[in-house]
Amino acid sequence: MNFPADLKYTKDHEWIRVEGDLATVGITEFAQRELGDIVYIDINSVGKVVNADDVFGTVEAVKTVSDLFMPVTGKVLEINPLLDSRPELVNSDPYGDGWMVKVQITGDVEQLLTADSYKVLVGA
Repeated sequence: MNFPADLKYTKDHEWIRVEGDLATVGITEFAQRELGDIVYIDINSVGKVVNADDVFGTVEAVKTVSDLFMPVTGKVLEINPLLDSRPELVNSDPYGDGWMVKVQITGDVEQLLTADSYKVLVGA
């Protein structure tokens, strides 16, 4: 399983790539494997400030629906437009084309897990 060291992680299995005060957010390879085949992404939080640990959308797989939790407080600037027609990108490329939102960070990123800490959390 892949755990890119340049990312930060949450206990709820989201990843975040921080670039200054902007960040890209998605779900981890572990999360997409647990969910199975993803068929729909529902995110309607563009333009909204979402607090850390609050729900910013849902991901629907063949057998379940799961909430998406914001890793840090920030304003949602963009939703990945590819996911409307190709939600399976979250399965095939969770750290690349399968990203979910871009946010302007207004909160602290220090509470997030490193790749090594996340590996321990998921037992990898």
